[in-house]
Amino acid sequence: MKKFDKDKLIIGAAGPVLALVSSFVLTVLVLLATGLDPIEPIRLMIENAGYSDVQVLIINYAGTLYLAALAVAIGFRMNLFNIGVEGQYRLAAMVSALVGAAVELPGPLHILLIVVVAIATGALWAGIAGVLKTTRGVSEVVSTIMLNAITTSLVAWLILPKNFGVQPEGSNDLTTGQIAESGWFPGIDMGAGAGEIYGFTFVALALGVVYWFVLNRTRFGFDLRATGESESAARASGVDAKKMILTAMLISGGLAGLAGMPILLGESHTYSLAFPVNVGFTAITVALLGRNHPVGILFSALLFAFLDKASSTLDIEGYPKEITQIMQGIIVIAVVVSYELVRRYGLRRQQQKVGEELAAGGALKTDKEVAA
Repeated sequence: MKKFDKDKLIIGAAGPVLALVSSFVLTVLVLLATGLDPIEPIRLMIENAGYSDVQVLIINYAGTLYLAALAVAIGFRMNLFNIGVEGQYRLAAMVSALVGAAVELPGPLHILLIVVVAIATGALWAGIAGVLKTTRGVSEVVSTIMLNAITTSLVAWLILPKNFGVQPEGSNDLTTGQIAESGWFPGIDMGAGAGEIYGFTFVALALGVVYWFVLNRTRFGFDLRATGESESAARASGVDAKKMILTAMLISGGLAGLAGMPILLGESHTYSLAFPVNVGFTAITVALLGRNHPVGILFSALLFAFLDKASSTLDIEGYPKEITQIMQGIIVIAVVVSYELVRRYGLRRQQQKVGEELAAGGALKTDKEVAA
């Protein structure tokens, strides 16, 4: 039976806890410095989150963030920084919406087609960065940033009415056309006025379980983590490091492509200019705060969804909504600083334990010599 490691548990939890506590304290100080009540906005958000319709919004947005954060986490476990999740998510949502609106199939097949197109598009877009890294040594950070910029221009071009876009009559919005009802993913109706929880949100949770199982209970997951720890050591053990890098980028991109499915299949049924943005960038913080663990990512996604959706009434009460953006930015800084502090503490604690074990072993040897 595996021995319970109390130190490992404490160090694992210390990072997120320290980040959240320090970010809360810093947010309070920032609000005090601007002359605002530091407690009232938080109270208002908690009160707003008590309404059933806001709770549904939080759950739905958390599902989107969860999928995007899993995509980021796959890269992190390989020591890759896939900063292009935003571009992969948006391009996949648009292309799958175009395909979904262009065909009409029996329900399950229609949904499956849209999902497969989304996965393939996201994987293809991330695969470009993977190929550049494995063949030319181009940093995935640089290539994915550039691909994000290309995505913005490509989506803007594709959605023009003269290309593939549709402009509804009497509206300035541009869309990809409406997906037939056979391509809608059923959700759970939470009652009058509360709205519907997207059905794909539960698929996101299931993928979190798959993510954990693959990384921790399969040979592929071991190879992936080993390559992330040390490419040279992985190669020495027979792992094709370049193949693992490319595979990780493809999987990361595929998951990023799925991040738009809860909204596309559950509510909008089209891609438009109103489709959520900055999901991929927020997902980076969600994955970091959740320490790339599916359970930690889940709670982190719920926190960021709460900050986004529960702040909708702050401006009505006289508080700028940007308060939540300040809080999210502070969390990013707090995560980086606190995790580094915890990492250094963990190294010191590990060295201390090794010293204690060596000292105990030396003392035991001395006792045996005396007894002899």
